[in-house]
Amino acid sequence: MSSVAMFGEQRVVIEPVRWSTYVALVEDADSRRGRMTYDQGVLEIMSPSKSHEQIGRLIGRMIEAFTEERRIEIVSVASVTVKLESLQRGFAADEAYYIQRAGQVRSLQELDFTVHPAPDLVVEVDISRSSMSKLLLWAAFGVLEVWRYRGESLTVYQLRGDGYRETSESSMLPGFPLEMIGPVIARRTEVGETQLIRSFRESLRATG
Repeated sequence: MSSVAMFGEQRVVIEPVRWSTYVALVEDADSRRGRMTYDQGVLEIMSPSKSHEQIGRLIGRMIEAFTEERRIEIVSVASVTVKLESLQRGFAADEAYYIQRAGQVRSLQELDFTVHPAPDLVVEVDISRSSMSKLLLWAAFGVLEVWRYRGESLTVYQLRGDGYRETSESSMLPGFPLEMIGPVIARRTEVGETQLIRSFRESLRATG
């Protein structure tokens, strides 16, 4: 077992862990003290800090504001656990959305990933740097796009074949002003979240 703590955030990696143990931990509400990622016997438990959670929600609120302003229908599933025994993998993102495939899951009360697709867009805040190869994990599930924020900047990855390619634009949300995410996050300790999102909306309206 190894652990990393940074900025109030802690990651613990345990191996080997059986699939049945991972599933039991995920399904036991009393034991859930962090977000779990499982990859073929390796389990990472991340206990998010206030900063981690605030950054994730701000990015999520910007996505939601953008889709409202541009009238793009989405299904938000936040930190839903995506797991599949056949892959021996599972994860819970900071924020997750169905966009292209929203119509396939909108009417569903629960998701079964043996028959339903994984979210189209996943947001991950990775301040303390995970030791796991999550891009490989997300690719295995067919996540179409990943937004990864690593303390200072946002990187966007688009699925191409069986791997990801770094890109400067979002294909899930064309026209999203990615360059605004960093400045909004940087101002979070000086300006209230409501004001930040209102300013973001105003900038969207100003650009049409």
